[in-house]
Amino acid sequence: MLAISKHFDAPWLKRSLPVFGPALAMLALQLVVFPSPARVYMDGIVFGLLAALIAIGLALIYRSNRILSFAQADFGTVPTVLVIGIVVYSGWSWWIGLAAGMLAAPLLGALVEFLIIRRFFKSPRLILTVATIGVAQLLAVSALLLPRLWGEELASTAITPPFDWSFSIGEVGRERIYGPGAIMALVVAPLLMVLVAVFLRYTSMGIAVRASAERADRASMLGIPVQRVQMVVWALAATLSFFGIFLKANILPLPLVSGASLTALLAPLAALMLGRLTNLPAVAVSAVALGILEQSVVYTTSNDALAYPVIGAVILVALLLRRRTDSRADADAVSSWQAADEVRPIPSELRKVPEVLAARWGGLVLAGVFLVFLPTWLGVGDQARAAAVAIYAMVTLSIVVLTGWAGQVSLGQMSFVGVGAAVGAVCTVDLGLDLSLGLLAAGVAGAVVAVLVGLPALRLKGLYLAVTTLAFALACSSYLLSRKHFDWIPDETLERKPLFGVFDLTSEQSMYYVSVGCFVLAVLAVRGLRRSRTGRALLAVRENERAAQAYGVNLTRAKLLSFAISGFIAAVAGGLLVHLSGKFDEFAYAPSESIVVFTAAVVGGLGSMVGAVLGAVYLLGGDWFLPTASGSNPTIAIIWQLVPTAVGVLIVLLIFPGGLGGLVYKLRDGWLRSVARRNAIIVPSLVADVATHDSVLTAALEAESAHDAAAPPADSADPGADEPTPVATGGAAS
Repeated sequence: MLAISKHFDAPWLKRSLPVFGPALAMLALQLVVFPSPARVYMDGIVFGLLAALIAIGLALIYRSNRILSFAQADFGTVPTVLVIGIVVYSGWSWWIGLAAGMLAAPLLGALVEFLIIRRFFKSPRLILTVATIGVAQLLAVSALLLPRLWGEELASTAITPPFDWSFSIGEVGRERIYGPGAIMALVVAPLLMVLVAVFLRYTSMGIAVRASAERADRASMLGIPVQRVQMVVWALAATLSFFGIFLKANILPLPLVSGASLTALLAPLAALMLGRLTNLPAVAVSAVALGILEQSVVYTTSNDALAYPVIGAVILVALLLRRRTDSRADADAVSSWQAADEVRPIPSELRKVPEVLAARWGGLVLAGVFLVFLPTWLGVGDQARAAAVAIYAMVTLSIVVLTGWAGQVSLGQMSFVGVGAAVGAVCTVDLGLDLSLGLLAAGVAGAVVAVLVGLPALRLKGLYLAVTTLAFALACSSYLLSRKHFDWIPDETLERKPLFGVFDLTSEQSMYYVSVGCFVLAVLAVRGLRRSRTGRALLAVRENERAAQAYGVNLTRAKLLSFAISGFIAAVAGGLLVHLSGKFDEFAYAPSESIVVFTAAVVGGLGSMVGAVLGAVYLLGGDWFLPTASGSNPTIAIIWQLVPTAVGVLIVLLIFPGGLGGLVYKLRDGWLRSVARRNAIIVPSLVADVATHDSVLTAALEAESAHDAAAPPADSADPGADEPTPVATGGAAS
């Protein structure tokens, strides 16, 4: 027994377990639950190696910038489309197309880093991650338009290699033949991984990449050109993505926008998580194991959609079993992701100033009047859209609670909305409950599901939870909330019964008022939460878990409570949305919609409720209302339609890194400074933001001088009021 114990304590085993442990566990699961023939293993190895190239690119970018790049697959799609144009449309040599793609890919990555990514060098990592969504949108549009250079349109196209190599696996008559594309994948992908390892270990630039991955500021102080290193990393990641997409296009017809889909990123992202974000061998091995597991699930069940919940379950279990680490690099990465500008209240010195009180209460009254009379100015269709904007504002509000205040990144918020929609529909249609009870049941169901999905947050922080929620969103949209696989979700049109048995809800205007009323209640509840001890505990946990725990904050309770509150609000919004639309539609809760609402929250500003509203209005309201205002000019219509998309989001974040909410609060603070100046009130918290120490002192002295000048002169006061008492000197007072 002692010899066995020493064997398991061997250093080589401790080093190998983090690399091969997750992959071995997935293979064991596949052998027991989804046994498959040898040809399925080969399919998994081929596609797993191609996914590993994209995953290693993700890992390199994370090591360099500490972000998730949602544009990683699209970096390979654009050069691959270029190769298709040269080889398929122009009829040139396959080698010329390959050379053009190999030149275009690193150039594209370097240009994106220099023109876009570098502009966010000092921004929070969360903002930069959202910016990559805009980059993905730009690259997807480029892939769509590029075939027009040859007079072609979008089509599913394959590339034919100039080889006739092949081999087969399986029984005679049922064998699987693998052509030159699969052979190239089996040879080129491992070779590229070895070259990346050699580059990182033995070249000066590779050593600089590894050094800057720990702390960019310290690496810069040591003389390492951090920005140049990051450009090299993005060029290398784009090259790896190109080979992953290009080799796949040599195996099967590849849609030109396949890389833009979130499903193309699920396996690489899962491998990235299983490889602890930075362990490149673990990332590569996990990607291959995931490929084998995915192909085995599809072969055994004959159901492509079942692969997503299986992968999601694997991610969830792996993260729950992972040992928690508290390294300095991990702490720095988490803090950069949790960065959200905290919105300060109006300074106490100005709260009782008449014009501040008038602006504050007058603004609330005007907003209330606007919301009440808005339906009277809109048509029936626009009333429904306005109600949907209010509902989506509730969803972005739930993201503010979870991500902005609790620091837990969620990329699958619309899956909680879908759970609420399904439960709400069942309550009102099958059980015949009132809408109010249906919304309450939907909220409870959403809270429970959110807590279950958030269990990894009890052990891990930062990006791990983001990928878990994204995997859950893909599982819900493709399987768990699909009527193709489950029939408990009502398929018929939902009848709107009177609310409380009294208020008619058949009109769109009535649903608008119900939606706005629920949104106002959510705002009041979240506002109360922010001012309570629970809200302060959430912020404390976000900033420093150890310090919060030292002050008696229960970390488990705080984290799970944030998920429960966020899931409750999102699920109530889902119950409203399904009754507004009149039918359950799983496509309304797709992962892409989760990215949309998350982007809306970031664009509006994660630190405030006002930012959540502005983000929802900007993305959804602009998408629905602005095109109708363009009239008959199609060019103006295209420009207006561009504004709410991810490209418009990218432009907004470039101009206003703090989001629209940050812009609003900057304007508010500027007005408050002018109020303080006019009333000769010293407000250090406002002056210190825009001035140096000397200017703060000068402003304070000027305000004090103005106050003294406004006071009545001493000789005009009552002569006897402040007369000094005579002091006797050397004798009795006279």
